[in-house]
Amino acid sequence: MHPYQDPSRPTGDRVADLLSRMTLEEKAGLMFHTMLAMNDDGTPVEEPGAQPGGRTTTEMLQGGLLNHFNLLGGGAPAAMARWHNRVQEIAADTRLGIPVTLSTDPRHAFTDNPGAGLLSGAFSQWPEATGLAAIGDPDEVRRHADIVRREYLAVGLRVALHPQIDLATEPRWPRVSGTFGASAELTSRLVAAYIEGMRGPGPGSEGVACTVKHFPGGGPQLDGEDPHFPYGREQVYPGGAFAYHLEPFRAALAAGATQVMPSYGMPVGTGYEEVGFGFNERVITGLLRGELGFDGIVCTDWGLLNETRIGPFLEPAKAWGAEHLTPLERAEKALRAGVDQFGGESCPELVVELVRSGRIPEDRIDASVRRLLREKFRLGLFEHRSVDPDRAEEIVGNAGFAAAGNAAQRRSLTLLTNKDVLPVGHRPRLYVEGVDPGRAAAYAEVVDSPDRADLAVLRLPAPFEPREGGFFETFFHGGSLEFPPDRVREIVELLDRLPTVVAINLERPAAVPEIAAHAAALIGEYGASDEAVLDVVFGRARPEGRLPFELPRSMAEVERSRSDVPGDTADPVFPLGHGLSL
Repeated sequence: MHPYQDPSRPTGDRVADLLSRMTLEEKAGLMFHTMLAMNDDGTPVEEPGAQPGGRTTTEMLQGGLLNHFNLLGGGAPAAMARWHNRVQEIAADTRLGIPVTLSTDPRHAFTDNPGAGLLSGAFSQWPEATGLAAIGDPDEVRRHADIVRREYLAVGLRVALHPQIDLATEPRWPRVSGTFGASAELTSRLVAAYIEGMRGPGPGSEGVACTVKHFPGGGPQLDGEDPHFPYGREQVYPGGAFAYHLEPFRAALAAGATQVMPSYGMPVGTGYEEVGFGFNERVITGLLRGELGFDGIVCTDWGLLNETRIGPFLEPAKAWGAEHLTPLERAEKALRAGVDQFGGESCPELVVELVRSGRIPEDRIDASVRRLLREKFRLGLFEHRSVDPDRAEEIVGNAGFAAAGNAAQRRSLTLLTNKDVLPVGHRPRLYVEGVDPGRAAAYAEVVDSPDRADLAVLRLPAPFEPREGGFFETFFHGGSLEFPPDRVREIVELLDRLPTVVAINLERPAAVPEIAAHAAALIGEYGASDEAVLDVVFGRARPEGRLPFELPRSMAEVERSRSDVPGDTADPVFPLGHGLSL
């Protein structure tokens, strides 16, 4: 047995021993955190060209020496567990047998966006992070994170590429729903509870590492556009609130966060170099490592080095401010900035070339690999190489966890207006739009026309402007926060025909003053089932939510506001923190 294989030795000794045995190629392989898919039956993908990068699972682990993977998709819990075990077996057959670290984007809510989060599937289903913020209860967030931790552990997922602790100060930003809202104070309290829940009660082997993102605070994007795309690359601070956006990260580091992901955004007019934060030495080495004292893993967001082809779409590298550099030069700039790992990339040969050519010293690579190995030992990956597929089926999405998620959905619902119509205490003739009639039938006599109804329930998505272009753009809802005038007239016509309860999904802060004025009641929701909404309408559950951001009066007011300042639109329809009780 080598010293690194001996669990009785101190972690520092194990790291030093393993690092001394690694080739440069093996070190470089650890510095890339790419994607990996699984077959539905739980077997690894071994068909050439069937997953990102075109290589088989075995080729990536044993040929490319890659060792950190973000799981794409999923399946039944037992299948996910079997897949995890087989991947670890392949890794065990490498020269040093270093176990794989598997990560995931959020997969416990309603988002279905391959660039941001996965629909819950077999996992317990909760409101989006904004819904947890609407509840505003650190104990609820801690309970949520503990359940996420246990479900992830059951299938072998050990790194959460979340929480997203950006501040939703720019209401147009397409990623508002992943945040804890616009308040730095609330976000700071909730992220501390989140990290505690994910850490778990025992040693590191019972925990899931959190990657807090997107440092030093994404969200204040020019015109609210997303930095996944070239037109959203500029991050601006017209209100001078850079330090305000940093507050949640201070709280996360104090709570013990071990991984940080820099934002794609390129700061403009701040005094920092105008390059994406993943290339920004003053931000990563100066601010994060120096001023804040962080010595954990810095993993870039996905795709900073190379363009990516997804079917017919060619996604450019997110190398904002460094577009003129080659992939090799981008890798060098990011390493000099202080990053440890490249997300969504699988080109360790670039790191090898930088060292062999003398442009980056190998001891700089060792510093990053030391951090990456330390995390593997801390998580107990060398001692816990397999999970139990039968236990995975018992744990993931079990009745208790599902009930907790369902209860949180109901708590998060935010009652914005109520003209003495809620709660409904009788069984009315009910007309529904956006609600499954079969589910509504458990609460009322469902009719097929407003003319035959006593009451209507209307569920609406948040307004957005569909985008066309690359693969990911169709999943990001940006642009106007107002419904088109024709749609507003159509909705108001229904609201004026009969008393109507409107439940609007607030994936972004919608500007709906006319709907607020004409609805018999208006409910804001952040990811909720039909049953959750109907339970509140019919008095079977109490809404407890308070708005985690303001709802602006118009797009004109949004355009006049400052992207980095919370609650900055004039005369909002509903201010941050608004919510009624029943």
